[in-house]
Amino acid sequence: MPTADAPRPDRDVTTVLRDLAWTIHRRVPEVAGLDPLPSTELAILKHVIDSPGATVTALARHLALRQSNTSAALRTLVARGLVHREVSTTDRRVTLVFPTELALADSTMISAAWSGEMREVLDRLDAADVAAIEAAAGALERLDAALHEQTPPRG
Repeated sequence: MPTADAPRPDRDVTTVLRDLAWTIHRRVPEVAGLDPLPSTELAILKHVIDSPGATVTALARHLALRQSNTSAALRTLVARGLVHREVSTTDRRVTLVFPTELALADSTMISAAWSGEMREVLDRLDAADVAAIEAAAGALERLDAALHEQTPPRG
């Protein structure tokens, strides 16, 4: 039987991270006045907010999505008033995608609601576990960046 400090022997850190990411992804809070977004649209919207002015090709590549799926999701996000497209001033063949004020406001509300729920859960954990999780934040950010620098995963 594993102890609290030792993971189950059949679960390495990559499995734990995958399971945690899935759990977190599924716990995006319901926020008053916001319709839920499918996961692809949510991932695209988050990236547009984090990287305003990205191209459709860059979004698809970063998220390991087909360009046609990315374009379809963007059409829905445009229709919902969450993103807008602009033609590049340097290359008229390129379309840049930006978040709207509504998306930025929604993103702030979702973040605040989600962080509050996560903070409540963290507060129920042992102080040593919380410290270990918080100490790992930088390493996890570097892991995420390194994954994005690699060739996109199969998708």
